[in-house]
Amino acid sequence: MDITVLGLGLHIFIALLFAIHVVRSGQPMYWLILLFLFPLLASIVYFFAIYLPSSRLEYGAKRAMTSAVKMLDPQRSIREAKAAFDELPTAQNQLRLAEAQLELGFPEEAAKNYEACLKGPFASSLEIKFGAARALVECQRYQEAITHLEAIQSIDPLFRSAAVLLLLARSYAGVGRNSEARSAFEAAVTRFGTFEARAEYLIWALAAKDTTTAEKLQSELDQITMRWTSQTGKLNAHVMDRIKAAYKMSGRQT
Repeated sequence: MDITVLGLGLHIFIALLFAIHVVRSGQPMYWLILLFLFPLLASIVYFFAIYLPSSRLEYGAKRAMTSAVKMLDPQRSIREAKAAFDELPTAQNQLRLAEAQLELGFPEEAAKNYEACLKGPFASSLEIKFGAARALVECQRYQEAITHLEAIQSIDPLFRSAAVLLLLARSYAGVGRNSEARSAFEAAVTRFGTFEARAEYLIWALAAKDTTTAEKLQSELDQITMRWTSQTGKLNAHVMDRIKAAYKMSGRQT
């Protein structure tokens, strides 16, 4: 077969694939005209202008780049958020700063900024109340966290229900309301069945010397973690470290 004919056929085939993408993704119809009039050039332009930005390939590359930046300069997001807030001290910029601080392990500073946001125009924002509660739990200021979490539940029981319930369980445990903590942990496991719910319940059970519950939960977690990829393990490393610390505090072995 003539190489020129083969090459022309390949150009048309690629153009056809992009034409299908045009139709399925709802792109402007003029792309169809361009792809069939100029199959090679239009295919190249379409690939870089339309297809690549919406593809998983670019998404994965962006995630890898973001991870690399965080690794090389972990406090960059805080510096940028603080610079934005210093330049323009709006509630939005203060919220951005609080989110960056909480993400990078500065819960006291994050809690301060979240609470400041709740005194302004976003006083009724459930998202900000939730952020404040997360920061307060990390600071072990559990009673203050309970105030926000119970307010969220009373306003909208469906708002981030799994995360709110789990934070509430941890907060009840933190202030010694163990009966309520157990009920909240059991509800979180029953209703949502997530790894995180079981892990937090296990940490509580170890602290409460509830051996039966701890063994049951550990067995369930083993079934979950055996199916994990290495990436999933990395994403959950912080929780796994907390489980190890809980075992060490309880004097038991994993």
